[in-house]
Amino acid sequence: MEKVLFEERDHIGYVTINRPDVLNCFDYETLSTLQAIVEQISYSSSIRVVIFTGAGEKAFSAGADLKERQHLTEAETRRNVAAIQRVFQSIASLPQPTIAAVNGYALGGGFEWLLACDFAIAAQGASMGLTETSWAIIPGAGGTQRLPRLIGEMKAKELILTAKTISAEEALDLGIVLAVRPRDQILHASVELAHAMMKNGPVALRQAKHAIVQGMNTDIQTGMGVEAKAYERTLMTQDRMEALQAFAERREPNFSGK
Repeated sequence: MEKVLFEERDHIGYVTINRPDVLNCFDYETLSTLQAIVEQISYSSSIRVVIFTGAGEKAFSAGADLKERQHLTEAETRRNVAAIQRVFQSIASLPQPTIAAVNGYALGGGFEWLLACDFAIAAQGASMGLTETSWAIIPGAGGTQRLPRLIGEMKAKELILTAKTISAEEALDLGIVLAVRPRDQILHASVELAHAMMKNGPVALRQAKHAIVQGMNTDIQTGMGVEAKAYERTLMTQDRMEALQAFAERREPNFSGK
């Protein structure tokens, strides 16, 4: 059975961790396969939005595969940690907008996977949290960096230092997830969000994401320069001319991503 599933339909890339029997935990093989798929997506001009989810009804992902970890050498453990850091950074760096369809538990590395995505839509009843300190370690795949930037330093410290889990509704209040929906509507809601973005220019989507992400990691003056360069990249595109032509002809534009 393939541990990671990937398909492209109507310009959307669907990536599913397919280990429902172990709550979609990440072992080394899963991380390596996911890394290869994410790299493939990063070079795709046809994929405009990516949706990540977990197989089954219980879990988005419960994080690292602790059964595997029990039998790893120190060197292999370091290898796994480097692999999960690398793949989540690759997801965060994707040029396409990304959506986490959180269908259940998102714990430890599973929560860090969520944080690496641009958007998250969570199922009612889902629980999530950075629980690593309860295992005498710390979040090691971006959790200590992405969560404070998303919800503020004090609240992030509370969640990380207490290893507290929160409900999908609490995550919504904190701004960690964009929406909470019944479990059987999670994927549909994610696709709706994808379509809302995909009606716009594909080059513009990528450049707007780039400007936001890069600008948030610097001061506003430097960020304005990042925005100006990103704007410049949209000016001479075929899509921009198509948008103007469609406006003149009072029709919907047909964007090609060029």
